[in-house]
Amino acid sequence: MTRPSEPPPLFLVNPASGNSATGKRWPELRRRAAELGLTGDEVLSEYPGHLAEAARDAGDRLLVVVGGDGTMNEVVNGAAATNAEIAILPNGTGQDFGRTHAIPTGFDDAVRVALDGETRAIDIGRVVLGGETRYFANVGSAGMSGSVARRANSMSKRLGGRATFFYALTREFLAWKNTEVTVRLEGGEERRGAMHDVIVAIGRWHGGGMHLAPDASHDDGLFDVVLIGDVNKLDFLTTAPRLYTGKYLSHPKVDHTRSATVEIEAGEPLPVEVDGEPIGTTPARFEVEPAALRIRVPR
Repeated sequence: MTRPSEPPPLFLVNPASGNSATGKRWPELRRRAAELGLTGDEVLSEYPGHLAEAARDAGDRLLVVVGGDGTMNEVVNGAAATNAEIAILPNGTGQDFGRTHAIPTGFDDAVRVALDGETRAIDIGRVVLGGETRYFANVGSAGMSGSVARRANSMSKRLGGRATFFYALTREFLAWKNTEVTVRLEGGEERRGAMHDVIVAIGRWHGGGMHLAPDASHDDGLFDVVLIGDVNKLDFLTTAPRLYTGKYLSHPKVDHTRSATVEIEAGEPLPVEVDGEPIGTTPARFEVEPAALRIRVPR
């Protein structure tokens, strides 16, 4: 809970999240948060990177993120080098970060966690590609999932995150061609071959509720790395429903390991995404930054 001597919380609001529902509802949500005891300053995003700038300049105050996974990703990229603490009021379509950390989806309950939740230090990921550095708090990947993220972000999400991402997944899979990929892990271990996707996970859920890394831990200093090999359309038809239960990991063309670093190269550039946001193409290097972010979670 914020003490009287501490600076007031800062609401970082993405009006476009939740298929633009957040912007329409924000005055009502702000009033309800105040009724529950959560008040503070606010920044409503006006352009890409706005909330990252606000988080970077906020100092060591509580940052209350109002939006979805993309909003959280932007704030993480501003707060990564600070000592700020982050609370989440979920108002997006994916909510995969919140699933991993048991953040309530109900607004009132999420406000109560922001006010009196337990502080948890979690790992974040850093990815370097094309001379740029990006951070993420949930899942990154290279391969078809990067194209899925690009398509999903171009679509209306009126049907919700799960339906949107699964539709985008199906459309991209039908046209996707697997590529020769080289993956280098910590200690010099190397995996090479035709691959469909390389998933680099801190969190457990991604893509609107797909249980891609069911054993991932947010505080062990390691990525869960899932290598999806040379799968075909029959594999997709028989295995796609198991993406939502985590049981797809038993498929013979899927390999699972752990590593603090992951380097990905391919014969042709593969799209890369983090937390559902397309950021460029391979080659890319992922590194874990242990206990680099503080968030509020239910007690």
